[in-house]
Formats: sequence, C-alpha cells, structure tokens
Amino acid sequence: MRIGFIGVGNMAKAIIEGILVAGKIPSQDIYIHSAHTNNYENYAEEKKLVACVDNNEVVQKSDMVFLAVKPLAAGKVLEEIKDSVLKKKVILVSMLSGVSIEDLENFIGSDQVEFLRIMPNVNVAINQGITALVSNRSLTDEHYQQAQSILRDIGQTIDLKESDFSTFVALAGSSPAFVYFYIDSMAKAGVKYGLKKDDAVKIAAQAVLGSAANVLQSSKSPQDLVDDVCSPGGTTIAGLLAMEETGFMRAVVKGIDATIAKDQE
Repeated sequence: MRIGFIGVGNMAKAIIEGILVAGKIPSQDIYIHSAHTNNYENYAEEKKLVACVDNNEVVQKSDMVFLAVKPLAAGKVLEEIKDSVLKKKVILVSMLSGVSIEDLENFIGSDQVEFLRIMPNVNVAINQGITALVSNRSLTDEHYQQAQSILRDIGQTIDLKESDFSTFVALAGSSPAFVYFYIDSMAKAGVKYGLKKDDAVKIAAQAVLGSAANVLQSSKSPQDLVDDVCSPGGTTIAGLLAMEETGFMRAVVKGIDATIAKDQE
C-alpha cells in the first residue's frame, strides 16, 4: 500500500510518524506535498519519505491519499487533483474539520470517488490515538478495511455519524490539551508542597496513564471507580468535594461546549 499526504501539518505528521512507528509501511512508500516547500521537503528528508513536486504527483503515485490541508483550501485542492483522482481511482481520506462528505463530493464533482472522512487525535504519533471514521457510499468494504487497518496500527478507531464529529473533536481531538493542562496543574500543586517539577509531572502523568488504562480495562463505570478510591472520611473524598466546590465538572463540560461550538462555527 502506497500512501500519499497532501498537506503536511501537525496532524499529518502525527499520522505519518505513527505509521513509521508501526513499521508496516516503509518510508519510501509515503509520498508528500505541501504548499510550504521548505516544510515538506525538509520533513521528507528527515523521515526518508518521497517529496513530490505537486499534488497530482502524490495522487498518481499513491493508492490512498490523505487530504490534510486547511479546510478553506479544500475546494481549490480537489479541483486541482480531480482529473488525476478520477483517472487513478485513488481512495481519498479527508482529515478536514467541518468539511462534510457531501462537500467533498461537490468539490470534486462526483459521488463515485471513494471517500473516507476521518478525525484523528495527536496521540496517533505514538500509536495511542483514536480516530473517528465515516465513509461515503462509493467506498468499497475492501478499501474501508484497508484504511481502517492502517488507522488501527496507530490507535483505536470508532465508526461515527458525521453529525457526531464535532463532539468527537472535543472529546478526543482537543482534549489532549485539556489533559496536559490537568497534569501540569497537578504538578504545580506538587511543586507547591516541595516536589521538583520534573518529579511532580512524572507522578501526575503516570497516575493519569494508569487511571485511563483502568477505565478501558474495567467493567466498572468511571463513577464506580471514583467510589472505589474514596474511603469514608478519607483524603480522596475531601479533595473531590473541594474540586466540585470550585466547579470542576462544570468547567470540563463548559470546555467541551466551547470546543464543539467553535468546530461547528
């Protein structure tokens, strides 16, 4: 499987690096092009990828092409590669936030092109991501399975309706920043009580990592796991109640609300 990337921003790089870590697709089978010449040429040299002279070359040399440009550039890029796509019958995987499958089909002028719309998060770079998937009617089951297999090498996948993609952006796409902020806040509290910052970050990050793994492996709900940690009259319940007094849950929900609203905007 030869894979192309049109656009080489942070998320495209995260996917590429996750694919390289997984080791199933060699770097010489990854073709890239971007509007920013220095960025993509230097990155191709660094990762031993193939730098293409234009977007059409990416399509012509690839079996599957990831569209990773800015959403506002979608129409221009699809118009540019339309003839190559229709001739080659390449699979197009769109990572464009806010651009629906119907939009993509309208841009390229055909509903016969095989489109898969995805929404990954940055943790795909270390094979610990999660990616939402939805396809158009033209994507064959075989090609869907091929794409899903690549994405499962770099994390988990979940099938979602397009109408749920904005919620996914908040819960998975933007939330790593929220979690980093939480870890840093915990670490700062550790520093307040005398720990070195590096030690405090390590402790907090490992606690979050282990807790997340426990949620995924346990048959209990997150709230049940909370209750398990809270001994009557103990330290944990005191901390939880203090966090709730300052609106911890409300702050989290408000953050998700704002993220969804911005994505839909």
